Amino acid sequence: MRKSLLALVAAGLLTTATLTACDDGGDSGSSTGGGAPTTTNGGSEQVTGEGGIGVILPDTKSSQRWKDDDPRYLEAAFERGGIKNYSIVNAEGDKEEFKRLAETMLDKGFKVLVIATLDAVSGKAVIDNAHSRGVPVIDYDRLTLNGSADYYVSFDNEAVGRLQATELVNCLKQKKVTNAVVAELNGSPTDNNATLFKNGYDAVLNPRYDAAQLIKGPDQWVPDWDNDEGREMFALMLKQYPEIGGVLAANDGLGNAAIEVLREKGLNGKVPVTGQDATLQGLQNILTGDQCMTVYKDVKEEADAAADLAINLFNGVTPGLTDKLKDPESGLYIPFRKLQPQAITIKNVKSVVDEGFVDVNKLCAAKYKNACKRAKVID
Repeated sequence: MRKSLLALVAAGLLTTATLTACDDGGDSGSSTGGGAPTTTNGGSEQVTGEGGIGVILPDTKSSQRWKDDDPRYLEAAFERGGIKNYSIVNAEGDKEEFKRLAETMLDKGFKVLVIATLDAVSGKAVIDNAHSRGVPVIDYDRLTLNGSADYYVSFDNEAVGRLQATELVNCLKQKKVTNAVVAELNGSPTDNNATLFKNGYDAVLNPRYDAAQLIKGPDQWVPDWDNDEGREMFALMLKQYPEIGGVLAANDGLGNAAIEVLREKGLNGKVPVTGQDATLQGLQNILTGDQCMTVYKDVKEEADAAADLAINLFNGVTPGLTDKLKDPESGLYIPFRKLQPQAITIKNVKSVVDEGFVDVNKLCAAKYKNACKRAKVID
C-alpha cells in the first residue's frame, strides 16, 4: 500500500493530504483494504479496485470529521467485516466530481455505494445511476431529497437542533440575560440536515419568541457551510444588530466564525454561541468559555452502522430496519438507522475524551492546559 501511494505521489496524481489513523499527516490515497487507513480527496482516477464497496464523502472544509474521522472509522469497520476491496474518496465540495467519482465506481463494478451528498441534484443523479445498474445506495449522514436511496444512516437531526436551542437558553439563564436578541446562523440551504437542525431549534426558540422571552434577530443560511462566508455574514449581522445576545450557530465551524467576529469586538465569552460535531476547535472554545455547547454525534457509531449495512448488502443480505424517515420531497419512507446525539457543555466535556473521540493531548495542549484542569479533563 505504501509503495503504491508513493508511486501515485511520484506520478503527480495525489494532490491533497488528509490525516489518517496511523499518523498525523502525510500521504493520502484511496483505500483498497489491507493497508494504512487513507482516503483520497477528489480525483475519479483515484478510485481503486473493482467490485467492492464505494464511499463518497462531501468535502474537507465544512467539518474536520469528513477529513479525519469518518474515513478512519469506515476503513476500520470494513477491515473488521472482512471487506478486501473498498474505496473511500472525497469530492472536495465539487458536485460534478461527486458524480464522476460515482460513475467511476459503478464502471468498475462496485456493488454498494455509500454517499454523503452535497446537494439533492447531484445526489439524485448518483442514486439514479446506481439504481439503473442494480446497485443499492446508502445515504450517509445526509438524506438526498427526492433521491430514493435504499437506506439512510444518520442521527436524529431534529433532536440535534433541540439540544442546541435548549442549551443556548440554559446558557442565557446562567448569564442572567433576559430578552436576548438571538441570531441564527444556519447551515447550507442545500443540505436537508441543516433544515432538520433548524426545525429542531426553532421548535424550542419560536415559542419563546412568541412569548417575548427572547427576541428573534437575524436568521440566515450559509451556502455550503462555508465558514469564511459565515464569518462575513455574522459580521454584518452584528453590525446591523449590535445588541445580539446569543448565537444559534448550526455547527462548530460556523460557531467559531461567529466567535472570531465577537472576539474582535471584545464580546467573546459574553455572548453564548452554540455548535455541533464536537470538533477539537469547538471543544477548546467550550473550555475557554467562548462557546456555550456543541453536539456530540458519535461518528464511529455512525460509520459502524453504515459499514454494517453496506457489508450486509455486499454479501447479499437484506438488512431489516424498523425506523423509517419520510422524504419531504418524494413522500417516500426511507429505511432509517437512527442514532441519538448528545449535548456537550463545560460540565461534561470530559466525556468525549473518555470515549476516545478526541485526543486529550491535543485538546489540552499549550494554552488550553489550565482550562482542561478547571474542567477536570486532566488532573
